[in-house]
Amino acid sequence: MQAITVRDRDAGLSGMSLTEMPYPHAAENDVIVRVHAAGFTRGELDWPATWTDRAGRDRTPSVPGHELSGVVVELGFGTTGLSVGQRVFGLTDWARNGTLAEYTAVEARNLAPLPADIDHAVAASLPISGLTAWQGLFDHGRLTTGQTVLIHGAAGAVGSIAVQLAREAGARVIGTGRAGDRERALALGVDTFLDLQSDKLEDAGQVDVVFDVIGGDVLDRSAALVRPGGTLVTIVMPPRVRPADGRAVFFVVEPDRARLTDLAARLRDGRLKPLLGAVRPLAEAPSAFAPGARTPGKTIIRVTDD
Repeated sequence: MQAITVRDRDAGLSGMSLTEMPYPHAAENDVIVRVHAAGFTRGELDWPATWTDRAGRDRTPSVPGHELSGVVVELGFGTTGLSVGQRVFGLTDWARNGTLAEYTAVEARNLAPLPADIDHAVAASLPISGLTAWQGLFDHGRLTTGQTVLIHGAAGAVGSIAVQLAREAGARVIGTGRAGDRERALALGVDTFLDLQSDKLEDAGQVDVVFDVIGGDVLDRSAALVRPGGTLVTIVMPPRVRPADGRAVFFVVEPDRARLTDLAARLRDGRLKPLLGAVRPLAEAPSAFAPGARTPGKTIIRVTDD
C-alpha cells in the first residue's frame, strides 16, 4: 500500500515521503480501515510517539496522521461492535502507524459508525477538534448553562467547535484571535470578540472557564481572569501560572466512541459545522505539513476516492 512515512527525526519535513509500506496487521480487537480521508496535526513531527513505541523503542519508518474516515475491510480476533463494509471515523493511537496511508490498523473502540450522508472529508476533520473541544469544556472545564467561557483561538479548528458547543450549552462566549478572525468568530456565535493584537485581554473580565489552545504569554495572563471556583484549561502545555482560587488543567485528547457518535448526530442535524479547509491528495501531504500562510479551516488529506 502507499503511505506517507517519516524516517529521520532530524530531517524534519524533508524526511517525509510517499512510499510503499506493507499492508497492516490486525491485532486482537483491531480493525483494518481503508482510509478515505485523513487529518493530521502539524506539530506531530515533534511528538515522541511519532518516533518510538510505548516502550521507547524506535518504530520508524512511521506513518503520521491520527484522524480518519473510511470503511472497515477486516476484523481482528475478538473484535466486536463493528462489521466489514461499515463506514467509520475516529482517532488512532498516538504510538502506532497513523492515517496518512491507504490502510491502517485501529482499535475498534476508537472508532464510531459514520452515517452515509456525511462526507468522509468532513468526518475526518472532526475527531481531534470535536473531542478536544468537548473534553476541554465539559469534562475538564465543567462548563454549565449560564456560565461565561473565554475561548482562545475561537476561529480555529478546535476553537470554532468549542464556540458552537458552548453556545448550545447556554454559556456566554468570549472569543479571541487575530483581527482577521473577528467576523468568522462572530458568525460562529461568540458574544464578544477580543483581538489579541490590539485589544486588552483583561477586558474579558472574570470568567468561569478559560479554554486555551495558544499557550505562552496568553495562557499565563489568562489565569488572572478565572473567577473563584473556575477552571483554566489548556491543550498546549502545563500552566506556569495558576488561578488564585481555581483549578488549572492540561490535558491530551482521548478517544471516545460515544462522544464521536454524538458529534456525528450534531453534524447531521446542523447543530455543528466544522471548519473544513483545503482537501489535498495523499501525495501532497508532506507540503501540507509545511508552515506557511494561515488558512481558514482544517486541511484534510483525501486518500481514497469515494
